[in-house]
Amino acid sequence: MKKVSIMVPCYNEEENVVPLSEAIVKQMEELSQYDYEIVFIDNCSTDNTRPLLREICSKNKKIKAIFNVKNFGQFNSPVHGLCQTTGDCTIAICADFQDPIELIPTFLKHWEEGYQIVCGVKTSSQESKLVYGLRSLYYRMIKKFSDVEQIEHFTGFGLYDKSFIDVLRKLDDPTPFIRGIVAELGGKRKEVPYEQPKRRAGKTHNNWYSLYDAAMLSVTSYTKVGMRIAEFAGIGFAILSLVIGLVYLILKLIFWDNFAAGQAPMIIVVSLMTSIMLAFMGFLGEYISAINVRMMKRPLVVEEERINF
Repeated sequence: MKKVSIMVPCYNEEENVVPLSEAIVKQMEELSQYDYEIVFIDNCSTDNTRPLLREICSKNKKIKAIFNVKNFGQFNSPVHGLCQTTGDCTIAICADFQDPIELIPTFLKHWEEGYQIVCGVKTSSQESKLVYGLRSLYYRMIKKFSDVEQIEHFTGFGLYDKSFIDVLRKLDDPTPFIRGIVAELGGKRKEVPYEQPKRRAGKTHNNWYSLYDAAMLSVTSYTKVGMRIAEFAGIGFAILSLVIGLVYLILKLIFWDNFAAGQAPMIIVVSLMTSIMLAFMGFLGEYISAINVRMMKRPLVVEEERINF
């Protein structure tokens, strides 16, 4: 009998972990041809999530839990959770009910057809139209500039064959970006469209800073666009400055003492150039920071406790 692992990353999801575990158990028991395990990985929740997970695990030995010693961020914890599963395939599902559990049979059907990865791809969302629109713009930009094919509106919700899980275990990447890794290193892939519903309960922990962090990780990991823009902009402004200097010199020679351009143009040009230089220094810092983190070779997470392993 094949075994299916369900991996659920969570952080402050006290209102969702119990109904979610019940819904997954019900779904998997209907798929009686499969054995299963459910692995919750908690990223140091500060609410009642951990006591509830302990209670859930005590009632069902097929439900396991990993408690991190601290919050290791939105990327490391899910990838570590994937690497701890033992099934022939692993399905990653968020704890907020925005990833439809009803798609599990569809994922498994495509897996049985020979697909190593089955991606849930959002075609629409009941979230903020502004956020969805900005996400769409971001995905198009990354897809256009990346050297690696990127999957639009793929958040990590999907099925991964154990062969891909083995690839994740061997990566030794302290800042893994699962969406990019799937596109770059994943095998035969099937995309399943779905509409993303609203959260069942609780409040999203994503904010503009975390979204920017995700965007920068994908940019620095899979594109050279930041450095190329800086390079081309530098060349362009150098040429522009040379032209302005020559024009100023010619006008000065022709009109001599009668020519006085004033200080305003010089101040404007200096301010513009300074702001552009600072912006691109920040961009360069993002790349250097990403290199620095990877060089330190720190673990994805540090665990505090395991239950039912």
